[in-house]
Amino acid sequence: MAGLAAALIVSVATPADAARRNVAAPAYDPPSAAIVVDVNTGRTLFAENADAPRIPASITKVMTLYLLFEQLESGHYKLGTNLKVTKYAASQPPSKLGVRAGATITVENAIKALITRSANDVAVVVAENIAGTEAEFARMMTAKARALGMSKTSFRNPHGLPANPPNITTARDLSVLGRAIQDRFPRYYAYFGTRSFNYAGQSIGNHNRLLGRVEGVDGIKTGYTRASGFNLLTSMRADGRHVVATVLGGRSGAQRDRRMEQILSQTLPQAHSGRRRTPFVVEAPSARAPELRVAATPPEAPRRTVFVPPSQPLSDTVPLAIGKPVDLSNIRPVVASADAATATPSSGAQVRSTTNALAYAEAPVPAPRPDTSILTASVPAPVARVAAATAAAPQPQIAVAAAPRAAAGASGWIIQLGASADEDKAHHLLQQARSRASDLLANASPFTEKVVRGNVTLFRARFSGFDPEGAQAACKSLKRSGFDCFATKS
Repeated sequence: MAGLAAALIVSVATPADAARRNVAAPAYDPPSAAIVVDVNTGRTLFAENADAPRIPASITKVMTLYLLFEQLESGHYKLGTNLKVTKYAASQPPSKLGVRAGATITVENAIKALITRSANDVAVVVAENIAGTEAEFARMMTAKARALGMSKTSFRNPHGLPANPPNITTARDLSVLGRAIQDRFPRYYAYFGTRSFNYAGQSIGNHNRLLGRVEGVDGIKTGYTRASGFNLLTSMRADGRHVVATVLGGRSGAQRDRRMEQILSQTLPQAHSGRRRTPFVVEAPSARAPELRVAATPPEAPRRTVFVPPSQPLSDTVPLAIGKPVDLSNIRPVVASADAATATPSSGAQVRSTTNALAYAEAPVPAPRPDTSILTASVPAPVARVAAATAAAPQPQIAVAAAPRAAAGASGWIIQLGASADEDKAHHLLQQARSRASDLLANASPFTEKVVRGNVTLFRARFSGFDPEGAQAACKSLKRSGFDCFATKS
């Protein structure tokens, strides 16, 4: 009887002990951080652990897309270019699109797959096609982060899956990236507003639940791993205001979204309403080294840009591991040179998008551009080309070409970038163009021209002060950067 009583006591006590153990277990509470930056002024409106090291998870893919957009801007890729899928890329864990080894995926479908499904297999496809290997692409990502002023960010892979050491960033650094990708690629940034994507008979929804639910939110990316928590990088425009916000370390997707909505509602009224006062986020001069190209590839004049410091000292993946969040207190980013060489993929003629996120062109779409085009350069720099292969060892040949500028005092020709019902947006477009083509537009005069058509008032975004050749050269270069442009006699 005593033995039976003891057994009964044990059997009754065990569930209680288990319950106590469950109660004592710590709740999931990943390290958090947040920041809100006013894009129009550069002012930080809210910050919480903004400079503490954090794991970006799939927000990593924003930098992957940044480097892919560079290939489109330069003309190396077009939206219809096919990217090859390796066995390694196809083997990546979810979330994934399910591309098969030996198959291809177009650049445009790759963009949409990264933004909506946050496809890890496609991230590796992009990395391998641009840089040859995932590791080399990660070095390029880190170098680009340094060039943009993201001093506390290091990348180990293009997708944000767990690694040892992991990708590391800060909320402030991600806010820089969120602004930079909009400033540099207004044409391609519009893809971040994609709500759904049809591929191989399936409709793929965007993980960003704020799109379409919170008025003014136009992107950009979610992220999750067990170590990082639920992350979100957001851009919001309303009533002439524009903020970029980052929330990292949410305990759930719903809690993260509520947190984001809360800080947006608190800070947006504090943001500046009106014309942007701050320069665009651009790359440090050392970020662009002359590139080696085969002779058949259309030459690209590298651009020297000026670093603009940040305003302050500066569910998409399936969990792969269960455990405590990673201790980030001793993790520091790996120092990488911003001069890291950029691998050059096969070239392709650029296809222009029918959408311009900032303004729309009034003129008909111009005839297709030649394959060769002079790119902007505020400081003329040499272009390194590889001579045609011969029996002897081929050596790079240096061809120095200064980009043509708007002729001083020449006012017979103008260029028009588009028109907007909002004069501030027209001014913004002019400022954006000048930041991309500072050398070509050095002697040009920006202005807006009001035109009324019936009940519609538009403001044309224009530059004057060109001769015919300078106007055409400026338009060619701006088109390569994603702008609509046409030249006309004034």
